Amino acid sequence: MDEEIIRQLNMEVEAMGFNELTELGNRAVSLGLIIGHGYRNNQYEILRKNEVVMLPAKEAAAYLKNLIESVNG
Repeated sequence: MDEEIIRQLNMEVEAMGFNELTELGNRAVSLGLIIGHGYRNNQYEILRKNEVVMLPAKEAAAYLKNLIESVNG
């Protein structure tokens, strides 16, 4: 496979992950579970009322999914 095609595919996969993480973060904010979220220093920062959680993107997505599921049952 051409290196340019591989690079483009990797960028698309990263963008999909970024979009999912943003949607999860926004959902958690709308549910009142967190007060903010975003990338900071190559980590994903999740702001809770009395806590700052810094995680790699995959772990942050799992963390947010668990938070959301905890209230949605």
